[in-house]
Amino acid sequence: MSSTALLAIVGMGVATYLTRLSGFYLLRDLNLSGPMKAALDALPPAVLMAVIAPVILTTGLAESIAAAITAAVAFFRLPLTVTIIVGIVSVVVLRAALN
Repeated sequence: MSSTALLAIVGMGVATYLTRLSGFYLLRDLNLSGPMKAALDALPPAVLMAVIAPVILTTGLAESIAAAITAAVAFFRLPLTVTIIVGIVSVVVLRAALN
């Protein structure tokens, strides 16, 4: 791995960490309840859908079906890690079955 690639990976990691840390910092004095809590709880599935939506529109049948399965799992508000694992496993299985 080149030093440029390693520097890019480390830089992205630092940027991701700072982004997450800033959320905790900005919301530290807020008492989240009601609509605000509901909106923040809905963010992980919404972000996941934003990431996989281009896959649904630009790839093959296996990826589209796996995306629909992942969307269904996200709809039932399972933990984000479970949703991601279901999406990964379903795309791997469907690619093997359909190709």
